[in-house]
Amino acid sequence: MHPQALLDLTGALLRDILKLDAPADTLVSLFFRKNKNLGQRERHALAETAYAVLRQKLMWQHLAQSGFGPMDRRLTLLAWQGQEHVLKLGINPDEAAWLDRIKKIDRTTLPDKLRHNLPDWLANRLREQLSPEEFWAFVEAMSGGAPLDLRVNPLKSKREAVLEALTAAEIPAIETPFSPWGIRIEGKPALQKMDLYTGGHVEVQDEGSQLLALMTGAKRGEMIVDFCAGAGGKTLALGAMMRNTGRLYAFDISGHRLEALKPRLARSGLSNVYPTQIAHERDDRIKRLTGKIDRVLVDAPCTGLGTLRRNPDLKWRQSPKGVEEMQAKQKAILHSAARLLKPGGRLVYATCSLMPGENEVVADAFTAEHPEFVQLDARQVLEQGGVVQAESLTTPAGHLRLWPHRHHTDGFFAAAWEKKA
Repeated sequence: MHPQALLDLTGALLRDILKLDAPADTLVSLFFRKNKNLGQRERHALAETAYAVLRQKLMWQHLAQSGFGPMDRRLTLLAWQGQEHVLKLGINPDEAAWLDRIKKIDRTTLPDKLRHNLPDWLANRLREQLSPEEFWAFVEAMSGGAPLDLRVNPLKSKREAVLEALTAAEIPAIETPFSPWGIRIEGKPALQKMDLYTGGHVEVQDEGSQLLALMTGAKRGEMIVDFCAGAGGKTLALGAMMRNTGRLYAFDISGHRLEALKPRLARSGLSNVYPTQIAHERDDRIKRLTGKIDRVLVDAPCTGLGTLRRNPDLKWRQSPKGVEEMQAKQKAILHSAARLLKPGGRLVYATCSLMPGENEVVADAFTAEHPEFVQLDARQVLEQGGVVQAESLTTPAGHLRLWPHRHHTDGFFAAAWEKKA
């Protein structure tokens, strides 16, 4: 496709996304369905440009004021800086001169707000948790995309064998530093066409998400509930930990998400998983399991602010009110899930948020309100699961706390409790 046509298409996509009235990934998918003639390379360029603009929105909207023409075109040109071979085919001399002037600006002299590209409320809450040096390291980590992490399915393969297969396919890959199942790949290889993927030897899953599954300590023959299963990434990990024995219930209110789990289950070789759509956290199908379950994982609905590398639109679409609303929902879900545990059972609460209001506040409230549960030390729990360097992943309060700039994972939180016998 000629760069000029790609410029026009990218501008159309940006006009839709910058309304911020729907998730960016949903709008990108819808745009591709409307433009079915796009090749893989064009789709990649469009999506990457859109996400780049969302990551640098404040900075680039400021710089774009000195340009001319439609705003979406100016933002696209800023996102394409560094691709001179493409730009020179799609822009005029005046636009080229403008971009040259932009390159000469010392961005370190610009106001902090333009440099960190975060709404004020979010920047302030992050600064409360991080030193100035760490805050800017966090900003840098969130300014790019996330690496591609894989989880090896131990029912079908070993990590060493998968690494050898990736090397043979000329795909650079390394072991992840913490998860005993994890492999990290730079770039976006076409894994879906490889036997490793189609045969269920690996699943795409961020290393942090793998650690959440390990927090449960799932074992053979147990009855386990993945309370907010979604598309089932952690469900698959739990089933493998159980060695395809026992019963694993995958609960979710979304039938669409549970449908997405079915092909993944087929690849994985698991037969002990029971996907179950529920209406809410008090559904009768949950009540029937009260006091019968060995382990429950609650990967609760949250603002998702730990996933900004993958979903940069969330920082513009979330708000302090959204955090408060999530907190109330999280407390209700955690309270309901706790009823499922038998004496001696383990409860794990997790989010992919960076906000203490969704994390420590919820966990501490549960501990205070439920004396029948004893909080476990996350470091010990992780070490029992074969996680190395677990001390670097946990807080003095005994919680798991992952940061993109420290651990090169998405941002996650988890707390674990055991029900008194």
